[in-house]
Parts: sequence; C-alpha cells; structure tokens
Amino acid sequence: MHVQGREPMNSLLSLIPFLQTNMTSIQFKDIDPESKPVLFAGIDVGAEELILVIRKNGKPFDPQKFANTPADRTRLVKKLAKLPGIIVCLEATGVYHFDLSLALHDAGVLLMVVNPKAAHNFAKVLMKNSKTDAVDANTLAEYAARMDFVAWTRPSDEQIALRSFARRINALTGQKAAAKNHLHALNATSETPKAVLKDAKLAITQLEKRIDRLTARALILIGKHPDLERILALLIGIKGIGNTSAIALMGELLLLPPDLSHREWVKFAGLDPRAFDSGKSVHKKTRISKAGNRHIRSALYMPALSAKQHDPHVKAYFQHLVANGKKPLQAVCAVMRKLLHAIHGMLKHNEPFDNTRFYAIPTSAE
Repeated sequence: MHVQGREPMNSLLSLIPFLQTNMTSIQFKDIDPESKPVLFAGIDVGAEELILVIRKNGKPFDPQKFANTPADRTRLVKKLAKLPGIIVCLEATGVYHFDLSLALHDAGVLLMVVNPKAAHNFAKVLMKNSKTDAVDANTLAEYAARMDFVAWTRPSDEQIALRSFARRINALTGQKAAAKNHLHALNATSETPKAVLKDAKLAITQLEKRIDRLTARALILIGKHPDLERILALLIGIKGIGNTSAIALMGELLLLPPDLSHREWVKFAGLDPRAFDSGKSVHKKTRISKAGNRHIRSALYMPALSAKQHDPHVKAYFQHLVANGKKPLQAVCAVMRKLLHAIHGMLKHNEPFDNTRFYAIPTSAE
C-alpha cells in the first residue's frame, strides 16, 4: 500500500529506458534544460540507519529504510545505480556518511554532499514544520532538484587514511588534556591515595605513547607519497607547526575541493567573520561563524598560539590587532585565519612560508 499521490518504488524501473535515452551527460550544468533530470534522491544519514526519499517531477516516493551497514549500503547503492542520471544529495555527518559517499561515487552515481547548515537553512526557507528523518531526506532530495549540482570530490585512499590518523590523534590529545586536568584536581587534596595518583599518571603516560605511535605511523604513510612529503615539509617550515599539527592540518585540508580560493578555505573552516546588525538597536559583536569544519579550527589553534610567541612577524601582527582594540582571543582567531591564507598560497604555489609577507613590521617598531 502506498500513499495517494505517490508512486511505488518498483515503477521507477520502468523509467530506465527513458533515462538512458535522455540523460547522457554527467555534469548537471552541461545537461540541456529540456532534458533535465527528473529523478533526485535525498538520504538522511544516521549512525545506524539510512532513510532514502526519491522525487520524480516534484513528487516524493515513500521513504525507504536501510541499515547503515556494509551490506545494506551495497543494496542501496545498487538500487540507485539502476537509475542512470539520478542526482543524490546527503549531508556531511561526521564519519557516518563517508563510506556511503565513497560507494556511491565509485558506482558512478551523481553525488553532492552538502554542509548540514546549508540543508538546515534550506529547510527553513521551505517552512518545514516537522523534523523527522523522512522529512530531512525529502528536503535533501528537493535541495538536489532546486540547487546547482556540485559534484563531490573523492579523496585518495592515502588522504582518507591520513585524516583517520589525524582525527584519532586529536581525540587522544583531548583525552590526555582531560587526564591532566583530572590529575591536577587529585593533587589538590592530600586525601587522594597514592595508588590513585599513580594510576592517573600512568593513564597520561599511556596516552602519550599511543599519540607518539600513531604520529609515527602517519609519518610513515606520508613518507611513501612524495606529494604528501612535500606538503609536510612546507607546513613544518612555519614556526609553531610541528609534525602533529601538520598531520592534523593535512588530514583536513587535503580533503577540500582542489579549486577553492583562500577565502573559501576560511569559510570551510568556519573562521569567516559573522556580523549581526539589524535596524538601530541590534548591534552584536562580530564573531567567527563556526559554520565549517571544527577540526581545521582545532588544528590551527595551538600553532597560532605558538607562532604569535616565536615568530616576530606573527607576534607583531597579534600585538597590532590588540593595540587596535581587538580582544586577545579575537586576535588569535585573526592569526588563525591569516595562517590559513598563507598555507593556501604555500600549497598552491609550492613556496615556503614567508613571514615578511604575513605581516610587515612597521619601521618604528623594529
């Protein structure tokens, strides 16, 4: 039984001859408007479940459920691959969407992966009153139908592996920081048994060893690929960026689309300023948007703190901002943003970091 006004999934198979005849182009922008795709799919990705909604000529079919497991992902991909020309849209949901994205791309399915905030704002524009997995999947299908198609770029296997190393090292570093804070609290009282203190210190030591071991493995991976070695050498040439920070940055930046500008990198990192003014009475302070990849921001934070201490030009830039009324944290964010600009130029032109171009120290200040 199906809802009135919607067509059962099996009827889609009858469309294959029509689709094969009328949709031979791969890029949406190259398709003639008169033969524009009529099939769009949205997939709401969860940790355990995938919800698929397909739209044809503006009408949605009944939602279908799949487990987010290798077997069911294969079944979903085979179903979509039988519909040539269909455009699939899903959100970038941490790690849960990644294997499905790879499988769809490798099967030749037209795929776009959108920022969750873009999908959220699109749903607001449509004035969606309900929020369920099925509604979200239908919204993504409508997004694919209405918005320009931007193909998802598949990263290489070594880039995927490097990101896994980077994120695991970052997670362990967070655990180490928490363990150190816990040890500090235990040391605050003389009532803490020595055995507890010894165990807390042992936990920190073990985390440090695990971080060192993963860092060494990541460096071995980088050493097998000349392009990655070149990028690593460029990054560690910046004062404040060591191997761990370089691995973290490479794990995120190398997965960005290759044709992005430095300003688009900043937006992807969520470091772009966000103004909030309305009328005469609402004038909130400008903040960073935080709409992008938090891992990039995390990877840049410690290098920015270190660079402003040890690089005279970065330090002068930081002091210039503070002297002009910026709060220290705002100035650090500005340093992070400018470092990201510099890294973009370094990788694009294969040039080492030039701190004199980062900020020219005024003659009077030298």
